Amino acid sequence: MTKPKITFACTLYDRLLPLYLGDVEVEGFDVEFEGSYGWQSVRKIFDRVGAGNGADVSEMSSSEFISSTLAGTSRHVAIPVFPSRAFRSGYTFVNADRIRRPKDLEGKRIGVPLYTMTAAVFARGHLSDEYGVDFSTCEFVQGAMNEPGRHGDPTVPPLLKPTRLVNNQSDKSLSELLVAGDIDAVLGAITPDAFGKDRKVVRLFQDFQDVELQYFRRTRVFPIMHTIVIRRETHEKHPGLGRAIAKAMTASKKLALERFMDVGSLQYMIPWLARDVDEIREHFDGDPWPYGLEPNRPTLEALTRYLHEQGLTATKARVDDLFLPID
Repeated sequence: MTKPKITFACTLYDRLLPLYLGDVEVEGFDVEFEGSYGWQSVRKIFDRVGAGNGADVSEMSSSEFISSTLAGTSRHVAIPVFPSRAFRSGYTFVNADRIRRPKDLEGKRIGVPLYTMTAAVFARGHLSDEYGVDFSTCEFVQGAMNEPGRHGDPTVPPLLKPTRLVNNQSDKSLSELLVAGDIDAVLGAITPDAFGKDRKVVRLFQDFQDVELQYFRRTRVFPIMHTIVIRRETHEKHPGLGRAIAKAMTASKKLALERFMDVGSLQYMIPWLARDVDEIREHFDGDPWPYGLEPNRPTLEALTRYLHEQGLTATKARVDDLFLPID
């Protein structure tokens, strides 16, 4: 019996490689990875999903999925499998002549690739929660970090609260605007090219790893950037696909983690990998990338609260309503 063919668009993270290489299969389905997404901007995948012409199964921005779902415009359902996550304190860069502490951000012009991107949502939420930064006093300049123009072509619902937001119409990148003094800071998910080249451009948190570790210990929030979505018509045609994908991605991650933890012969270009493995065992109980709803509830509750507080959703989403069951 021929298996249904399912297309899958996702960055080739280490936790996806066993699935991509065929060491793990999606039970009951013939999965075809679309293109060489390991080397493409994930933004292109998101833009296709938002426009309604993505693959059957896709990696997707968590904030864009949640905001479109609550707005009633999403064409997708999601499973609680999270291929991308990252702390974002190390991605806030400032003009050191103007900003020395988080509260100095108030009233300033801040560059951001997309105001609605999950990395920016988490960065603003963290700075508001932990340092009392009032971003309503700021103007946000939206554009590509290291080249002129825009960052992708997203399809997102309109903001639901007044926000001073302009698009970068200059012939400079956000990185160049930061050096020139036309903006005072940048935040999000991308390091500006000027970092390490211009003495004025520094991280807001020089000790960002310590900042993030203490935050995680206290809150159990490890920011989730992306989730896995399934086209609604594909889900309706194959209602078992979500569980099958989740099971396969979990098995793929398990194999990848076992390989990562084997430090006898370094398989990754991380000189002190043994130290990193020790930290994973100490702080993350041996699994820094849990899938499923309950292990990620603190992070998802924080994200849905931030989306509402920042005007990306009309109400705070109920976490339990956002994902298909995979157990």
